[in-house]
Amino acid sequence: MQSDLQNLLFDAVDVAFDKQTAFLSELTSHPSLRGQEQSAQDFMAAELAARGYEIDRWQIDVADIQHLPGFSPVLGPYEDALNVVGVHRSKTQTGRSLILNGHIDVVPEGPLDMWDSPPFEPRIADGWLYGRGGGDMKAGLASNLFALDALAACGLAPAADVFYQSVVEEECTGNGALACLARGYTADAAIIPEPFSEYLVTAQLGVIWFQVHLKGLPTHVAYAGSGANAIEAAIPLINALHQMEHHWNTADRRPADYAHMDHALNLNIGKFEGGDWTSSVPAWSTFDVRMAIFPGQSIDAAKAEIEEVILDAARDNEFLRNSLPEIVYHGFHAEGYALSQDSSAKAASAIRALDEAHQSATGKALEREAITATTDARFFGLYADTPALVYGPRAEAIHGFNERVELESMRRVTKATAAFIAQWCGTEDI
Repeated sequence: MQSDLQNLLFDAVDVAFDKQTAFLSELTSHPSLRGQEQSAQDFMAAELAARGYEIDRWQIDVADIQHLPGFSPVLGPYEDALNVVGVHRSKTQTGRSLILNGHIDVVPEGPLDMWDSPPFEPRIADGWLYGRGGGDMKAGLASNLFALDALAACGLAPAADVFYQSVVEEECTGNGALACLARGYTADAAIIPEPFSEYLVTAQLGVIWFQVHLKGLPTHVAYAGSGANAIEAAIPLINALHQMEHHWNTADRRPADYAHMDHALNLNIGKFEGGDWTSSVPAWSTFDVRMAIFPGQSIDAAKAEIEEVILDAARDNEFLRNSLPEIVYHGFHAEGYALSQDSSAKAASAIRALDEAHQSATGKALEREAITATTDARFFGLYADTPALVYGPRAEAIHGFNERVELESMRRVTKATAAFIAQWCGTEDI
């Protein structure tokens, strides 16, 4: 790309950066927890419409996506699961098309008294913006939008179709991104600015969510020996699952992207419920599990092993062998994805363009990283023949207390994204 255009784009990002920071603060103030994303999506739709983009807003219908590869099962109907897409249609169609994807949903904030300030009242201190979702990943939504704004400030637009996506469900299924594919939104490349410290993500893990339901035999605690404690019965099952986790992480099972990591796959007991009364032996318990899998690891084979481990452990328990656990899958049924394994010319070209854009914006070479989480990149890379570049700002304490994003990092990512769009899509006059 011409250096004079690049400099104009970077200057435009700087001129609008206070506005971008205010945009991020406003967006972060919307408590867009799962099922409560409507006000944040209203805000996004209004901002996109004000910029002249064609707006597509729709409620996800499970019937439209449940037959597609990558679908994750859900418990109950989708109520107010709304996607928003802003569409730019090129007049000249001389460049390569692009998806700018980000998710609007955030994870629960946890006990409010464990935050230094209210999670949905964003504050700025020492160059960081604090608030739930500011890092994961509303700063990325801001960088995508204001990168496009930088082109417009220079009197330019992408010379190819661009689809700006604000999706739901990334934190639990990914079905929001899948619904965009089902609606026909495809492109030559995708950028997803998840908060991984300005690295290019070369590989990501898959994730499986499931619940284990146990039934005990209730009795008064005075006669506990004649009952069966459904909470305590979960302990050997959890231990068995952790033994499986250890086995899955052995060196001979790791693909090349994760060969250097001793423990890339993490099992998490994320939620536990059980019992009805302190002085009654609990008759039931349910625990929720998240387990990761490597790229290329079969979800069906992983599920079969999970079930075998749980049932074998149950059969070793005097009570559970006669009351076997029920395993219910809901939420993530996500395969791993490795951009590093995409040998296509399209992927090589996209990575090269981002390399150059990052170098120009930061003065540093673009670093690569395999991550131990999942993102919506898998939908584009695995099911739409679209290289997905996960590249976003530095954030800390995502999913934790006092989540924060570094504003100067967001500025650099916005500049790099603007330069990438100009290089990848080309430009045309507005």
